[in-house]
Amino acid sequence: MAKHGKKYTQAREKFQVTKPLSFTDGIQQVKGLAFAKFDESVDVNVNVGIDPSKGDQVVRGSVVLPHSTGKVRKIAVFAKGEHAEAATKAGADYVGAEDLIEKIEGGWVDFTDAIATPDMMVLVGKVAKILGPRGLVPNKKTGTVTFDVGPVVADLKKGRHFFKNDKNGIVHFSLGRVSFDVNKLTDNLTTFMKALLSSKPPSAKGKYIKKVTISSTMGVGVPLNPDEIAL
Repeated sequence: MAKHGKKYTQAREKFQVTKPLSFTDGIQQVKGLAFAKFDESVDVNVNVGIDPSKGDQVVRGSVVLPHSTGKVRKIAVFAKGEHAEAATKAGADYVGAEDLIEKIEGGWVDFTDAIATPDMMVLVGKVAKILGPRGLVPNKKTGTVTFDVGPVVADLKKGRHFFKNDKNGIVHFSLGRVSFDVNKLTDNLTTFMKALLSSKPPSAKGKYIKKVTISSTMGVGVPLNPDEIAL
């Protein structure tokens, strides 16, 4: 069982809510309970009604948030020739092929997003064990395996974020920072939840959004009304 520090315990004691809150009220609670000296991330965890062991019930999608999350995006593109030139022109931070693979094999993973042209995926496969656990393997289903790299780079720079359920059927997503005002965080949360609803697998039965919890990086989890966005 995880042990929590004194400040977390004090924050937990202050938290007296006995039922799930509205999105806005929950975010206000998270901001009020945050105690770290740094600008904590505000994250949401959603338990979805799927069987994560079944391939046809994977929840996967992307969303462009109305407000930046405050996270600096560093984009790596695996491409050659004209496609590499297009990626560079669109604003990619790192563009290359074998040279990038060698850097990754040496321990370098200083990027938040990865895109690859289809012909580069065999090469990327060599470092899939390094990139996979970090969620950095380009994927055709999310549009990050494509020859049309320029628009994808631009889209990511504008704020497109990807999400996918974990092995326990939970989708984790970052909404912004504690320093953001309530309205911006609420807008981001609402936009994400709508995207999550639209990503429900056709084979998933029963209640889809089962539990929603929001918290800051170091803070207390605050339950939100899972039906608010569906009403």
